[in-house]
Order: sequence, then C-alpha cells, then structure tokens
Amino acid sequence: MTTTPLKLGFIGLGIMGAPMCGHLIRAGHQLFVHTRSKVPPEIAESSATQCTTPKGVAERADIVFTMVPDTPDVEAVLFGKNGVAEGLSRGKVVVDMSSISPIATKEFAKKVNALGCDYLDAPVSGGEVGAKAASLTIMVGGPEAAFERVKPLFELMGKNITLVGGNGDGQTTKVANQIIVALNIAAVGEALVFASKAGADPAKVRQALMGGFASSRILEVHGERMIKRTFNPGFRIELHQKDLNLALQGAKALGVALPNTANAAQLMQACAAHGMAGLDHSALVRALEILANHEVAKA
Repeated sequence: MTTTPLKLGFIGLGIMGAPMCGHLIRAGHQLFVHTRSKVPPEIAESSATQCTTPKGVAERADIVFTMVPDTPDVEAVLFGKNGVAEGLSRGKVVVDMSSISPIATKEFAKKVNALGCDYLDAPVSGGEVGAKAASLTIMVGGPEAAFERVKPLFELMGKNITLVGGNGDGQTTKVANQIIVALNIAAVGEALVFASKAGADPAKVRQALMGGFASSRILEVHGERMIKRTFNPGFRIELHQKDLNLALQGAKALGVALPNTANAAQLMQACAAHGMAGLDHSALVRALEILANHEVAKA
C-alpha cells in the first residue's frame, strides 16, 4: 500500500467509479475529479477537488483514472476538446478502467505514448458490490514499469490484480470474462426455468445445486436474483450487450465462431426490446421466461 500521498485524477463517478474513487480518497491521496453528471455526495463532501474538464484533471494529477461507459466515451474524455491529452505532460500515466474495444485501446495507447506518457488498460470485474468492497478483479494491459507504479493503487480497489500483457490485452481479458459471465447467466436461467416449469421449488433446486459441480458465483448471486426478482442494477443489460458486441466484432475480425456468445447476445437483445435494457444482466432470464411463457418465481 502506498504511504506517500499522490496526486490522482478520476474521471467518471458512476455506479462503479464513485466507490473506486472513494477508496483512493480514504487512503489519503489527493484526488482531482470530473464527471459528466452530478458529483455523488460522498465525493462532493470529501477532500476531492472538482475540475470542470478532463484537461483540468490531467494538468493537476500525475496518474489519471478513467471509468466511463463505452469506447466513444473514453475517446471523448481522452482526445476531445479539453480532454485529458491536452493536460498531459511527460511522465504521467493514464489508466483506463472502462470496458471498451481492445483494438481502439491500442490506438489510444499509441497516442498517449506519443505524448511521453504511459497507458494502462485495466478493466474490472465484480460489479457494484466488488467496487464498494474493494474486491474487484483487475485485468491490466501495458508496460510492466507503469503497472508496478500503479499497482499499490489497484490494491486499494481490488484483490485479484493481473498484468496480462501489453496494451489491449487487459480489454481482451475483460471481453473473455464477459463471454463466460453471459453464458453462465443463460445456463442458470435455463436451468431454473426448466426446474420451475417442472414443478420443483427453484429456491431449493438452487440450494441443492450450490453443493455440486454446477455451483458457481453466477448461480449463487444471479440465481438468487432470478428467484427473488431483484433485477435492479448491478450491471445493466445494455452494458453487457456492449461487451458482447465487442466480442462478436472481435471474433469476426479474427475469423472465430462464437455461437453461444451470439445466442446470449440475442437473449439480451430480446430483453432490451421488451424495455429491460436498464435492468441487471441477471434479468436475461426474462427472455427465457417469455419463450417458455413461465416465470421462475412470482415477485
């Protein structure tokens, strides 16, 4: 853990970004923050300094973290008018913790490197719960020296922190993570729809499965959400759709077939078509329930 207070920037204070930023503040670091929406009370009432532009954050901070929804958002924050790039000076580090395109990430890194700065792509897994508990899994791509410099800060936000490889490899790992998570949600959803339709108590079925080879974190957390009908995000379907689209775009470019990923993406698309894009991704089960004309459990 870092003992000397550092000048840090954090851009994007949403469901994930706000608690992540909060951990850095509580560790005693000097934070300069910017977000396009209203600054959350816990950050506004802290020691953090609010900046009107990403450029202002980059001018004041030595390490700048970004945590925004999608590839175009990262590009705008970094390279738009009054963006981070305009405020960078040699020796600083940009750390993008958003989940975005690996291909775009490599281009962003080249542009930041050309300014004499390092770039790390460091997407996370663990959702809002992990962000609040500082237990996120962090998958990092970039130069080892920059990783070692930032690692003590990662350790304030997460537990499982891995330097996977060069720039873009962190984002590639996150896409792989999202494939696994989506397919597991679909599997748990199908199992619970089947069991419930057959007349079994889905809660007891889940309890029994938790002790066997089918046990998983998805069955534990999202299986419970499906049974209790608690679909408030969490991690929104529309964001998981974005990640699966990245997977399918990458697969097309690589000439790789991802049939089950495509199927999960279509189930999420069905949810979105029924007005559920803003629900937690565990609500993918709703698409399966619509197909079966049967709900796992009543609210």
